[in-house]
Formats: sequence, structure tokens, C-alpha cells
Amino acid sequence: MGEEEVTRKMRFGIGMVVHHLHYDYRGVIMGADATCQADEAWYQKNRSQPDRDQPWYHVLVDGADHTTYVAQENLEQDPTGAPVVHPLLNRIFGTFLGGRYHREHLN
Repeated sequence: MGEEEVTRKMRFGIGMVVHHLHYDYRGVIMGADATCQADEAWYQKNRSQPDRDQPWYHVLVDGADHTTYVAQENLEQDPTGAPVVHPLLNRIFGTFLGGRYHREHLN
């Protein structure tokens, strides 16, 4: 699969704030994979086991200090527009503007 095709399949980008449809938490996307890159043992422990052949996202969880790895089908864009609180946020992103995080500091 070419990079352009992968990008077309991805509904969410780095810095977007998302909401998990099943576990009702918010977070910000800090990375993405075209398909699930977790090993089989991890995948088998995943409670919902969504299709591996879809984009998966690395998410900083709001109000927590951990990250998650989430299939695209389990996410929606967060409707609140509120910022996320996470201890790694300032190491990864510079600015929160327009409901989205940006890696650089915008003035």
C-alpha cells in the first residue's frame, strides 16, 4: 500500500483530539500506523480485537499518564474542543489552537 493510499484511509491526524467510542475517554493523537503493528500476543489480549487492517493510532489519554493504541473504527473526533491534560503533552506538542495540537509553537 502506497503512502498516499494510507493517508487517504486515515481519518485522524497527529494533534487531533479524539473520543473513544467504547471506553468513553478523550485523548490526542501522537502517532499513527497504516495497520496494527502490535504483536499477536498483545492483539489477542485486546478486548475488542478490531480488524488489524485499518489505521491504528497512538493516543495520549486525557487526565491520565498512559497512552493507548486504538483502531480507527473505535474513534471519533472529539466534539468538545477542550484541551487534553497529559504529562507528555508539552514534550510532543507546542500549541493548542482551534481544537487541535500543533508540534510547533504558533504565535
